[in-house]
Amino acid sequence: MVEVTIDSVRVSLMSQHRIVILKDMHSPRFLPIWIGPFEADAITIELQGLKVARPLTHDLLQAMIEKLGAEVEQVAITDLRNDTFYARITLYVKGRQMDVDSRPSDAIALAVRARVPIYVSEEVLDQAGITPERDLEGSEAAQSPDGTPEVETPEVFREFLEGLDLTGLE
Repeated sequence: MVEVTIDSVRVSLMSQHRIVILKDMHSPRFLPIWIGPFEADAITIELQGLKVARPLTHDLLQAMIEKLGAEVEQVAITDLRNDTFYARITLYVKGRQMDVDSRPSDAIALAVRARVPIYVSEEVLDQAGITPERDLEGSEAAQSPDGTPEVETPEVFREFLEGLDLTGLE
């Protein structure tokens, strides 16, 4: 398993789709995962330290885990099958570990609240991870004008983007 951090949560300007970008902590690999708007907001709100009037779903989940005497140890993106990512939340409950199946977006939203590590399996990174291309000299990653790394779109996302009907949006 490879430990990752949340690089960013991005919003498509053409639709309501969101992508969370995870970054390998020890190499320049990134893993983009499409997520829903509510999960994206839940992740972003917590990362920015914003307070909400009432608990969001992931706040409720974290509170219930704590009230039941358990604690979140880590979350992991474990598999990618048929363009669907799978995750596991590892809990420590009454002296033993317990894994719970989860969508990656929910696992990540819980991880930022519990302040626990996020991991991705090497196989998932091999399948869907992307590494910014090196420039001609090979010394640094290619960068866009705003200084962020330019990232090649993985096949699963390229197919999605090519399938969008953008007629009438010009």
